Amino acid sequence: MVLPRLQSRRRRSTALGTWVSAAFLALVAGAALLGPVLAPYDADEIDFAAIWAGPGGGHLLGTDQLGRDLFSRLLIGAGETLIGPVLLLALATVLGVTIGVLAAWRGGWVDTLLARITDVMFAFPGLLFVVLVIAVFGKGPVTAIVALALAYAPVIAKYTRSLALSEIARPYVDAYRVQGIGGLGICLRAIVPNLLPALVGYLVVLFGEALMSLATLSFLGFGAQPPSSEWGLMVQEGQAGIIQGHFLPTLIPGAAIALVVIAVNIVGVRVADRLLAKG
Repeated sequence: MVLPRLQSRRRRSTALGTWVSAAFLALVAGAALLGPVLAPYDADEIDFAAIWAGPGGGHLLGTDQLGRDLFSRLLIGAGETLIGPVLLLALATVLGVTIGVLAAWRGGWVDTLLARITDVMFAFPGLLFVVLVIAVFGKGPVTAIVALALAYAPVIAKYTRSLALSEIARPYVDAYRVQGIGGLGICLRAIVPNLLPALVGYLVVLFGEALMSLATLSFLGFGAQPPSSEWGLMVQEGQAGIIQGHFLPTLIPGAAIALVVIAVNIVGVRVADRLLAKG
């Protein structure tokens, strides 16, 4: 009797955590969409009379080293902070799924060649590869997104290939071939759609990692550039105040990044489990 009760409590606790995380992500998404409308100040509005001001006095979360309102910058920066990982994963998914399905479908030397290419990418440290790409093409958010997409593509390709191999072995693929449908048609009409549940769950979990990676690049000065209010850049800019005892300009965006990553991982695992169960 004790074990079923514990399992029931655990399920309720997990469900509650998922709903709380989903509600938090909904608020963050709303801030990303409506940030410029909801923000009481412009993200770049400088007030030298309010430098390092604490919460209150017209500034809900205080101000930074230039007197800019932290709450406004957090709201407005949510859009740039969240759209970057979405674009990154979209590009990486197109590349990765194409490579993975092609390798699984063609097999032979094509599979071997693509496997060796992805192995080389895996052997190369991801951050070092990104820094090299940025060194060649210049720093900025677009370069950071493209470079990270190229770094994430082999990971998605490996995962897609493993899924596609088992899917191609199913009887319906031979049935399509008997009907005279070509490989491209089978892949687009059947194989890729059947892989989507597992892929979507995997990508939701990867979203948090992608957000952290982009924030790290912005923190290092390779991603978003001033006067952007991207959260990773806000953490970097707020560092100067730590020595003087002003922790909020760094703590607030840093906590926002951490909470979003945690919430995405909680929701992502739940979504992945549900999609795989239905599949």
